[in-house]
Amino acid sequence: MDNITITITDDDALIVSLLQGYLQSIEGIDVLFTANSGEELLDSLTTAQTLPKIVLLDLKMAGMDGIEVTQQLKDRYPEIKVIVISSHYQKMFMGFMLKTGVSAFLPKGISPVQLVDIIRIVDKQGYYFKDDQLETLREQIPAKAPRPVLQDEELLSDREIDVLKLICQQKTAKEIGDQLFITQRTAEGHKNNLFAKTGAKNIAGLVIFAIQQGIIKVDELPVI
Repeated sequence: MDNITITITDDDALIVSLLQGYLQSIEGIDVLFTANSGEELLDSLTTAQTLPKIVLLDLKMAGMDGIEVTQQLKDRYPEIKVIVISSHYQKMFMGFMLKTGVSAFLPKGISPVQLVDIIRIVDKQGYYFKDDQLETLREQIPAKAPRPVLQDEELLSDREIDVLKLICQQKTAKEIGDQLFITQRTAEGHKNNLFAKTGAKNIAGLVIFAIQQGIIKVDELPVI
């Protein structure tokens, strides 16, 4: 199995150095490079021979902040997953961060061991929700929220809804294909159609869309 390639971006050089040293010592994780600003990260990506699978990103930095960096990443490198780790963490920001394209939103006090677990989860399934974040989503999304009316050309097919439900259950394209008796390539095609039709920028965005549309309930999401 390929290593999980990551980069670290934070304007605190000490945190970057400590985190890089720790993560580089973990089997299966490879730190490609680090950056001390959003601008430096984006410049490094333009010349990088290998793109990271995951970017660990601070939220408040001098110059370009983490939100703007995430938006730039999702426009230029949509395949890169973003984990924001911030001392400005607040649960109320969760919905906004997910809509921006973040795959996980974590407080800076998180333990290194737990961070490694979350990196592996995000690499595998595309997103990570903490228990208290799920509770926040339950509070933010009414149980009887009205279902938006979509234009005919934007409606999801029954098969796409099936695929979306399985994505929310953390199933991989191969597992979706096996369960729905379709090829992995077809499952990937349905997933790409879901991104195009919903406007979601990552798997977490698809999950939020499914909740908002009443396709799946928050209580039905698996909790790690």
